[in-house]
Amino acid sequence: MIDTHIHLFDVSRQGGIPWPPSTNKVLYKTALPDRYRKLALPFGIKGAIEVECSPQVEDNQWVLDVAAKDTIIVGTVGNLEPGKPGFGRQLERFTRNPLFRGIRYGTLWGRKFHEEMNRPEFFADVKLLAAANMTLDAAIASPRLIADLVRLTDRVANLRVVINHLPQLDPPTGAGPLREYEANLKELGGRGLVYAKLSAVLRRVDGKVPLDLAFYRPRLDHLMEVFGEDRVLYGSDWPNSDQWAAYPQVFGIVRDYFMARGRSAAEKYFWKNSAKAYQWVKRAPDQPRYVG
Repeated sequence: MIDTHIHLFDVSRQGGIPWPPSTNKVLYKTALPDRYRKLALPFGIKGAIEVECSPQVEDNQWVLDVAAKDTIIVGTVGNLEPGKPGFGRQLERFTRNPLFRGIRYGTLWGRKFHEEMNRPEFFADVKLLAAANMTLDAAIASPRLIADLVRLTDRVANLRVVINHLPQLDPPTGAGPLREYEANLKELGGRGLVYAKLSAVLRRVDGKVPLDLAFYRPRLDHLMEVFGEDRVLYGSDWPNSDQWAAYPQVFGIVRDYFMARGRSAAEKYFWKNSAKAYQWVKRAPDQPRYVG
């Protein structure tokens, strides 16, 4: 199994870190590969993809340096801004390292995905990303961005896209907006290079986090109906997930859901689809190699 969404940071770094804030007593603990190993290996996790949680360009290099020292990291998703000066130069720099598998972009750090969609410089850089065989992780904070992804993949049809944390996205209210949202989601579900990360599944309801699969099943069933078993990925969102539950509970919900769908569906979700979406690097003998 490959976990496609973890974050790495060191709270003791000189100058501090942009996330998580020191006021968050749950998250503000150094998160490095050795800590993750101890949590994940007992569940059969053989590798992980780091997703950048800092807007600072040089933190891409910091993660690559950390990843080089531990083979459990099979890829990183960096943080560069399409449409900003120097994007192409930085993309060329980081893609020289085979562990660099793409970038994350959305509404994080105050960025305005919807407005950027109107700038030709943005699309020019996204085309560079696709030409470099990199993946775009889409950080989705509102249903409107689902429509933006339809527009984006209309114009850059060879771009691989992974929609992050889709189970967390609440559909809009109102019959018209809901119909539009469902139509756009279905359109993305029919595009072979668009993947859905069924991550950040747990949620807080009335101050409590349900740990019963039955609570989450309807939403998971809906997303499986839209994307199918060939384009869904496992991601724990560790250590951010600690705000909802410990790793065993986070993993257990999706393990039980996918094992009930059969071994083939579980293998696709837990590692085979991630190999297609990210083309990550096999670094250890116990990691799988996908030939599709």
